[in-house]
Amino acid sequence: MEKIKIGMLGSGFVANFYMEGLDNVPGQEVVLNTSKSIDDAKDFASKWGIDEPMDDIDSAISRNDIDLFIIALPNVLHKETALKLAEAERNMVCTKPLGRNKAEAEEMLEAVQEADVFNGYAETEVFAPAVVKAREMIEEGALGDVTWVRSREAHPGPHKEHFWDAELTGGGALMDMGGHCVEAARYFFGKDDKVTEVFAWGDTLVHTDRTEGEDNALLILRFESGGLASIETSWSSSGGLDLRNEIYGTEGKTFTDVTGSTPIEAFTTQSGGYILEKAESETGWVFPLPEEAFVYGYQAEMKHFVESLRKDKTPRETFEDGYVDNVILEAAYNSMDKGKWVGVDYKI
Repeated sequence: MEKIKIGMLGSGFVANFYMEGLDNVPGQEVVLNTSKSIDDAKDFASKWGIDEPMDDIDSAISRNDIDLFIIALPNVLHKETALKLAEAERNMVCTKPLGRNKAEAEEMLEAVQEADVFNGYAETEVFAPAVVKAREMIEEGALGDVTWVRSREAHPGPHKEHFWDAELTGGGALMDMGGHCVEAARYFFGKDDKVTEVFAWGDTLVHTDRTEGEDNALLILRFESGGLASIETSWSSSGGLDLRNEIYGTEGKTFTDVTGSTPIEAFTTQSGGYILEKAESETGWVFPLPEEAFVYGYQAEMKHFVESLRKDKTPRETFEDGYVDNVILEAAYNSMDKGKWVGVDYKI
């Protein structure tokens, strides 16, 4: 393939981040984008220089000239779209979470396996440069054996109304952000070290008038090695996106804090424009985050998927990983309901 031709299914928040990432990836071109509103599709296409904005996703999928489709849609549409793509034998990458639950994820995984098509799981966290560097230190033995991981993702709450609907998304804050943290923990421990059981708590502490899902959650993962991961997710954390990892081993430790250690600090009485994801204020003391698409991992993951497809290689994050995340998160919700440890068996 001289140039990978991409169809962006979706024209919203995460699709913009994917376009920022792709903007720095050679050898690809996004040739179409879709939205349920043709006006929104045209606005997105104009912003990113895309030739064909569309409001008919089925017509997009029927195209034979697209090498890779990116599912950048709300959770409720992931399964339906992936099954259509698999039936048409199209290569695809899906944003997180793969499904709203284990059953949806399993159906999606089986579909791409049966169709034998390229599939990638766009779990950005494990492509973030700081996270990748931490994993490299682990592989070099700098930390010894990993024994404990703490992963936190928090912000003031979702930017779109559909995220607050637990039926549409599959859950609350844990479903929204827990997959990032779960996959980070699996990455640090190594995927051969399987999660065997989980314990979780979740509650609606602040946004009781907006959602029936939990707006705060805690999750503990126990691995086969005996190691533990503690995960924190919140929709009531002021100050913008809070994204941190702590990795402890027998010979050392390392921390990543991509949003709390920005290289720029400023005080302003006037708005300076966009600061960072989920920022609540553009005045006062602000901490802008340069090159978000690079820092969060969007550029690295998009480059990885494009190059993997070009070289006919299996990417390091596939629908199998998305399925595992869904299995673990479903066990977590079962634990919330039962108030006790719940076993995990994802058979991969």
